[in-house]
Amino acid sequence: MTGTRRQFVSLTAATMLAATGTLPAVAQTKLKMAYALAKNSHYGAGAAAFIKSLGASASAFAIEEFPNSALGGEREVIEGIQLGTIDLALVSTGATTNFVPETGVFDIPFLFRDLAHARAVLDGKIGQELLAKFPQRGLTALAWGEQGFRHLTNSKRPVAEPADIKGLKIRITENPVHLAAFRQLGVLATPMAWPEVATALQQGTIDGQENPLSVIVSVKLWQLQKYLSLTAHVYAPAVVLMSPAVYGKLSAADKQAFQKAGAAAQHGMRDFVDQVEKDGVETVKANGMQVNTVDHAAFVKAVQPVYPQYYKQFGQQLVESIRDAK
Repeated sequence: MTGTRRQFVSLTAATMLAATGTLPAVAQTKLKMAYALAKNSHYGAGAAAFIKSLGASASAFAIEEFPNSALGGEREVIEGIQLGTIDLALVSTGATTNFVPETGVFDIPFLFRDLAHARAVLDGKIGQELLAKFPQRGLTALAWGEQGFRHLTNSKRPVAEPADIKGLKIRITENPVHLAAFRQLGVLATPMAWPEVATALQQGTIDGQENPLSVIVSVKLWQLQKYLSLTAHVYAPAVVLMSPAVYGKLSAADKQAFQKAGAAAQHGMRDFVDQVEKDGVETVKANGMQVNTVDHAAFVKAVQPVYPQYYKQFGQQLVESIRDAK
């Protein structure tokens, strides 16, 4: 660069500093973050917390959100993370079991007593050891997120005991752990990607679905379903994923910033779930859904014949250590 050219560049920078009080902004690296629901969902809350945290620690990165399955269903999104075509994602363990089968242990029905129990397990040794398995499948897991306990909705009848659920056509996640339990209950279980569910409900292809209150409220399922049964049959974690192709190139400081942002996303989702657990039932009632409690002990007993299958799949010691954790 000639002396005249260097002088011009210096003068230009000095002029901008004098005019604006700042030097020219450094170009940000844009990263795509995908999730299945709207921005006003628990996933949206997690994404917002992630972005805020990252902006405070690593402002060289800009996150572009793709909510509402804009980049595909969760299976496609996870594959995109592996391929490096998607940079970040918030996904359910209903989808991760197809990639990291061990995460399916958390989807065993009636395994957790309450949110405090589930969170203690995820934050403890068992949860952290399972996060460490993701890199073996071409995925970087930054943190556990949360959706809450799953409940049943349908358009046919109230479900209060196991006999009521028999014969209903229920959409479930593409998750063999869930499938085994619902088949044991006599449900015509239909694995289906989330983007297809609304149409299937409208057309009567399925009678109902099961999801946490965080999902039921955020997607306004009262527009498509009449009955909500508070089955609390499965605790639903989520995972904050990142593409190893991106994470592996980060500096140590930036890796720490993304880990911190993952933890912030976890807290954002948990705070959302805590709030919706307080007011979600009243929200759906106010919008016309009929809500009923269930004979919880009867449902627990009804799925016990499936537990030997879970013991064989995940190990009886692991399942019991999760169930009995304090």
